[in-house]
Amino acid sequence: MNILVVGGAGYIGSHCVRQLIRSNHNPVVLDSLVYGHKSALASDVKFYEGDLGDKKLVAQILKDEKIDIVMHFAAFINVGESVTNPLKYYENNLVKPINLIETMIENNVLKFVFSSTCATYGEPLKLPLDETHSQLPINAYGQTKLDLENFLKICGKAYGLSSVALRYFNASGADFDGTIGEDHAPESHLIPLAIYAAMGIGKELKIFGDDYDTPDGTCLRDYVHVNDLSKAHILAFEKLKNRGEFNAYNLGTGTPNSVLEIINAVEEISGLKVPHSFAPRRDGDPAKLYANPEKAKNGLGWQAQHTDVKDIIKSAWLWHSKNPKGFSE
Repeated sequence: MNILVVGGAGYIGSHCVRQLIRSNHNPVVLDSLVYGHKSALASDVKFYEGDLGDKKLVAQILKDEKIDIVMHFAAFINVGESVTNPLKYYENNLVKPINLIETMIENNVLKFVFSSTCATYGEPLKLPLDETHSQLPINAYGQTKLDLENFLKICGKAYGLSSVALRYFNASGADFDGTIGEDHAPESHLIPLAIYAAMGIGKELKIFGDDYDTPDGTCLRDYVHVNDLSKAHILAFEKLKNRGEFNAYNLGTGTPNSVLEIINAVEEISGLKVPHSFAPRRDGDPAKLYANPEKAKNGLGWQAQHTDVKDIIKSAWLWHSKNPKGFSE
């Protein structure tokens, strides 16, 4: 099938493009390159530089490339920034995707896979988190993702749009050949920040809180390999066959790791020390956050294959050690 990957030059999008090719699909990438990297894509991948909210461009791509399914990865993801600058997040994460979906409907492309987030749940009231948990986001990032999920449901009833929302936990790691990986500016994710600190090209790592109700006092999170995430998007195609249907799935391992466990694993794999210090807790950081992935297992036939966080970190270390400055463009 012909798949339009919006945000396909970004971290998860570029890994998904590889998995689509490996599964004999034809990916076409639309990316503004505000945060994406064209060098994350093979030279023979059809690429359009442009904005997901550009209805004229999107309509042209849908027609010219005979697109069957649209996959959307082009959200802004910095939670802290979403609190201080919510207008930026509502425009990019909600207004522009609405334009994208409107253009799809106008061109009778009615299958959509959405990169969502566990941030739609807000503070966990029970663990592990399953899809029946209330959705009460505590920041603009999570709220815009939830708003788009709700918009997809409405469009399903009104226009026959079939959609799947995949609620990620902590996307991590890199392709195992070390040629693409994580390169955010600024970087906010723990594993690359720990690796940068170990390599001496980043700041000392700050650990926010050491007095949580966890075995070592630091937060527990569910780290899921980016290739496992990518494969779930392809499995989701089966759920797009019923016109107007909306489905949502958590993507995680179900087994969390603490901040100190991540640091220790980075030190073991790299052979380097991770300079770090403790700082006060951040507002809104729950002590524990991890998935119940049973619905994805039963509904998609998906489960994480890389459940040992050391394997995830090995892949990240291979990428970062080969590419300490990230992508060339």
